[in-house]
Amino acid sequence: MPSLDRFRFIYSLAGAMIVGEWSASAIRTSLRCNPTDLPIRVPKLAERLLAAFGVKPRFYPLAEFLLADAGVRRAVSRTWYWVPDGWAPESLRRPKMDKPPVRLRGIAIPKLATESALAKWFGIGVTSLRWYADVSGRNRRNPHGPLRTYRYRWVPRRHGLPRLLEIPKASLKEMQRKILAEILDKVPAHPAAHGFCPGRSIVTNAGVHCGKPAVLRFDLVDFFPSVSSARVFRLFRTLGYPARVARLLMGLCTTEMPADVWDQRPGAREGADFAARQRLVTRHLPQGAPTSPALANLAAIRLDRRLSGLAAAVGAAYTRYADDLTFSGGDELARARNRLASIVAVIADEEDFALNHRKTRFMRAGVRQHVTGVVVNVGPNIARAEFDRLKAVLTNCVRHGPGSQNRQSHPDFRAYLAGKLAQVASIHPTRGEKLWGIFRQIRWD
Repeated sequence: MPSLDRFRFIYSLAGAMIVGEWSASAIRTSLRCNPTDLPIRVPKLAERLLAAFGVKPRFYPLAEFLLADAGVRRAVSRTWYWVPDGWAPESLRRPKMDKPPVRLRGIAIPKLATESALAKWFGIGVTSLRWYADVSGRNRRNPHGPLRTYRYRWVPRRHGLPRLLEIPKASLKEMQRKILAEILDKVPAHPAAHGFCPGRSIVTNAGVHCGKPAVLRFDLVDFFPSVSSARVFRLFRTLGYPARVARLLMGLCTTEMPADVWDQRPGAREGADFAARQRLVTRHLPQGAPTSPALANLAAIRLDRRLSGLAAAVGAAYTRYADDLTFSGGDELARARNRLASIVAVIADEEDFALNHRKTRFMRAGVRQHVTGVVVNVGPNIARAEFDRLKAVLTNCVRHGPGSQNRQSHPDFRAYLAGKLAQVASIHPTRGEKLWGIFRQIRWD
C-alpha cells in the first residue's frame, strides 16, 4: 500500500474508534464496522488498545499507536485501494468469483461475478440495482413518501420499547425473495437453530428439552437489528462473491431507520432507549424483510457453535429459536446455572449480541417448564389455561355465534381460529382433534 493510502486507512480506523465508547465490545464493533477483508485479530487488537490506553485517547496518539502496531502493520502490508464506502484489497478488483470455504463449495448458488451479472440476474439495470441497494444511505435521508423503499410500523409490546417493523415495498421485497430462494435457502443453518428453518418449528425446538430436570432459558435483545451490515457483507463474501457484488447484496438486505420514524414511536421520551436507537439508525437487518431470518441464523452460527460446546461441557442440550436460547439438562446444569449465565452473557457480547437479563428463566421439573410457548415437563404440550380458553371461545361460538367472540375485531375470525387450532394440533394432536371437533359445529354465516 502506498504510504498515503496507509495513513488514510489508519486514520479512518482511528476515527471509527474515537467516536464510540472506550470498552472492549465498543472497540470490537468499531473495528468491524466497515465491510473490509482486514486480516486483523480484532479481539487481540482491542486488548492491546485497552492495555495501552486506560481511558479514551485523543485522535493522533491513537493513530500513532495503530501505525506502530505489528498486527495492523501486517494487515496493511498488502496492496489496498480506497473506494467511496470503504477499503478493499487490490485482488478484489478482478471481476471473478472468489473461492468459498471447502465446506460451502458444494452449494449450488448463482455465480455472480460482476455488478452487471447481478443486475441481469434480477432483470433490471445496474443503475436501478444501485438505487435499490442504497449503499449510500439515501433511503434514510428521503422524506416520507414514494421514494422510500421501506414502510415503517411500530408494534406495541407489554414491556419495553415497541417493536419496529421495517417492511420493504413490493419491488424490493421480490428481489429479497429471489436472494432468499436461490442463495440463502441453499446454505444450511447450525443444527441447534430451529427458527425459520425448513422442517423445524417450535415443536422440534421444544422436543429437545422434554422431560429434563432443569431448563435454563435466555433471550437476546433486538436480534435482527443487532446483525450489522458488516456481518452481512462478510456472509456474502464467505459464499464466494466479490466485494462489489457482496456490497450490493448487503445493501439489498439491510437498511437504516430514518430519524423521523424514531420520533413517531408510541410513548416517545426524549433521550430514552439510546442503545436501541443506535442499532436502528445504523445499517442492520430489518424485521419485516424476507431475507432477515435466514441471514440472522447464518450470522449466529458461531454463537450457536460456542453455546453448543458450552452445553456439552455441562452435560446439557442447547437449541436456539430466533432470539430464544434454551439449555436443558440434569443436576450438573442446575449447579452451574449462575456460572453458565455469566459465560453465556460474555459469549453473546463477543458475538455482538446482548442478553435481556430480565427474561432469563431457570425452571426445575416441579414447576411448569415452557420453551417457545410449549410446555415440556413430560412431552410437548399446550398450557392448560390456553387450552381451556380456546375451548371456551369455540363453545361460545357454537352457542352464540362467532361474532360474539370476535372481541378484537379480526377481519377473518374463522382463519384466526383455524390457525390457533392448527398450532395446538401440531403440539398435541389429541387435544387439537378435540378442539377441531367443536370448531366443525360452528355455523359461519
